Amino acid sequence: MAEREVESVIEAIRDAVPRLRANGQEAEDKRWLPEENIALLEKAGVFRAATPRRFGGLDLSLPEQADVLREISRGCGSTGWVCMVWMSSAGLATLFPDAAQDEVFAGTSVRISGGFTPSGTLTRTEGGYLLNGTWRFNTGCRGADWNIAAAILQEADGSHSEAVAILPMDQFSIADDWNTSAAAATGSSSTTAKDVFVPEHRVISYESAILNNTPGRTAPVTPGRGYRLFSYIMAVCAGTYVGLAEGALELFRERVPGRGITYTSYEDQSSHPLTQIQVATAHNKIAAARALLDDQTAMLQRHADAGGEPSEEEKAHVRGKTSFAIDLCREAVDILYSAGGASVIQRNVPLQRFFRDARGLALHGLLLTSTNLEVQGRVLLGHDPETPFL
Repeated sequence: MAEREVESVIEAIRDAVPRLRANGQEAEDKRWLPEENIALLEKAGVFRAATPRRFGGLDLSLPEQADVLREISRGCGSTGWVCMVWMSSAGLATLFPDAAQDEVFAGTSVRISGGFTPSGTLTRTEGGYLLNGTWRFNTGCRGADWNIAAAILQEADGSHSEAVAILPMDQFSIADDWNTSAAAATGSSSTTAKDVFVPEHRVISYESAILNNTPGRTAPVTPGRGYRLFSYIMAVCAGTYVGLAEGALELFRERVPGRGITYTSYEDQSSHPLTQIQVATAHNKIAAARALLDDQTAMLQRHADAGGEPSEEEKAHVRGKTSFAIDLCREAVDILYSAGGASVIQRNVPLQRFFRDARGLALHGLLLTSTNLEVQGRVLLGHDPETPFL
């Protein structure tokens, strides 16, 4: 049954890819996803993908979630990125106590935005906390039902710690401050909370989120879904990126045949040896990235199925290998864009949007190749990774 469910979701997304591509310029112009994109993905079951089965969700495995995100991103990188945030945040919501999960997943199909930068404060009050702060780059906030906010929890004795809260999106104000040259359609605006009350059961420690050991969860994590937080996030980010690159390659291959090369005798660019080398190079970089992704998601799933978790070394490899896969995809899209000719800069040519999204999203702090390769390299050379984000 589960295999048929994921096949049905992916088939529905595949049917929607032409519409996602056709809506790309509209999405960029309005700096948010068209309602048609959200409706098509809702109908496909995308927003039930990470909902636990006990709440009526699909509870897809990590490799299956990555495949779903790949397919969405083939149509539109920004749409894929938003869905990645909503999906991974739903996964994070399963780390909260049962009482919070009962509220969040009451509707089965759920869209959750949020981030991990603790740019707010939580102060204790009767029955819970007061949340204040502003969170930038809050992808998907304009269409989310719930929002996750990392904050500094301030104790009465002056001590403090990092914590994560989850609360309805309508308790935040959303600024109209997302105006970017890349990932423009993600609507990653700043969100603000002012003295918002958060019940105690909707706040967990940052450490509990990382270690997956939150108290108050009498319903156990679904067997085979106990992923470590940052390994999980890196994997779904890479899945989104591979799909974006695959979409760019498809667009390039559709565009090239019959196009002449100006100031040369070539009447069909596809017959030029350099173009042939470029498309083969891009194809192989994407294939290598896909192989790295599949290898890492399979490893993480094996540990989850066995009820264990990866070693520190394996988690460091997830950081390095998935970021390297993302960089391979960025390089592939760069090649395709550079080979696209001068007319590729026109806004009505979808390839230029894939190029800008690929470039912009690669700047995300968690995905930087240099940072992640350093973590992996430290472990390879016998040193401590020196980061809790594994």
